[in-house]
Amino acid sequence: MAQVEATTERIIAAKAEDVFDTLADYENSRGKLLTEHFSEYEVREGGDGEGTLVHWRLQATSKRVRDCLLEVTEPTDGQLVEKDRNSSMVTTWTVTPAGEGKSKAVVVSVWNGAGGIGGFFERTFAPKGLARIYDGVLARLAAEVEKA
Repeated sequence: MAQVEATTERIIAAKAEDVFDTLADYENSRGKLLTEHFSEYEVREGGDGEGTLVHWRLQATSKRVRDCLLEVTEPTDGQLVEKDRNSSMVTTWTVTPAGEGKSKAVVVSVWNGAGGIGGFFERTFAPKGLARIYDGVLARLAAEVEKA
């Protein structure tokens, strides 16, 4: 099994602190940022960054649906890590300053891919599909914080 990685990033016209706070607010903000690929969103514990336990279903393709139960940690300033209890997927959100009144938001998801021919197709196509999904989330994040 090879590790599969999908990365997406965006420059957002808002302070890094505001962008991070919006991302870390699972109780009020995060659900609004999710695209149509996500369903059954539910905060089960916490709700603000570290210590949050959140559930959703992620429909990456018409046939590929993941039931995600994510434990959230904040290992460093400006970083959220979501570890899925139901799979090997780990998604890391990093927000850093990017000039006057701007920030850079990067999301990286990694997981253990399948072996064989299925794994080849997963390593080839899944990162692009997941990057498109998270690009949509980052677009909604930008729209949310840039209007403030």
